[in-house]
Amino acid sequence: MTAEKNRVAFISVVAAIFLTTFKIIVGTITGSLGILSEALHSGLDLVAAAITWVAIRISDKPADHDHHFGHGKVENLSAFLETILLLLTCIWIIYEAISRLITRNTQIEISIWSYIVVVVSIIIDFTRSRALMKVAKKHNSQALEADALHFSTDIWSSAVVLLGLICAQFGIFVADSIAALIVAIIVIYVSYTLGKRSINVLLDKVPYGIFQKTSEILDNIPEIENYHDLKVRASGADVFIEVNIHVSSNLDVIRAHNIASMIENKIRKELPRSYPHVHIEPDSHT
Repeated sequence: MTAEKNRVAFISVVAAIFLTTFKIIVGTITGSLGILSEALHSGLDLVAAAITWVAIRISDKPADHDHHFGHGKVENLSAFLETILLLLTCIWIIYEAISRLITRNTQIEISIWSYIVVVVSIIIDFTRSRALMKVAKKHNSQALEADALHFSTDIWSSAVVLLGLICAQFGIFVADSIAALIVAIIVIYVSYTLGKRSINVLLDKVPYGIFQKTSEILDNIPEIENYHDLKVRASGADVFIEVNIHVSSNLDVIRAHNIASMIENKIRKELPRSYPHVHIEPDSHT
């Protein structure tokens, strides 16, 4: 397990606990649906951050006799669970917002704490999103990337709530419910993005960028006469690559083996945490 990944995930859990508690207290005091919807959003972010923290601890475990390809897909499964949590958030926010708009029960109390909680939330979400995304890219972690997306989404949704509070300050209380609906739309979009990516990995859809990069590597190796059956699958931060290459039939076994090893090492260097397997075949035209 990478200590850096564990640390950044744990700090995100602590940040989510603080934000959720702060928003619940202020939202309850002011009666702001926008802030309460943000509290629920942060609450589910807390659950998602906790899932991510547990997932990366499991996903970095090495392969064993029951999991020959490692435990990487735990990250993708956690990202899918985060999608479900986000969709549940949307259902509650939309229901409450529409209910308030219909009943006109939109009176809320605005205080300095309403603004403080939103501004503090934006600052924390910004710092956590940057920290998570930096580590996610460094270690090719979809779980951390999903967590970063959660926090970055909170920045936009908090900004919308802030706008709603400003409008309510001038007596336009309906803006709070409208702001909550906009939050829901943002969350739905993020849910779709996260869900699609995690499902693609769970169903072993070819990671296009990695497939293209591998093809470029193979195309630029002169010892390869041609190749076929290039297969790529992702599992958490790991990538498994299989390919059949054709080399000159005049080569001896040791030389052919060395070429295969050279190709595997080059792929590993270009694609961190990749596990290439090269099968050698004699080329019939040489």
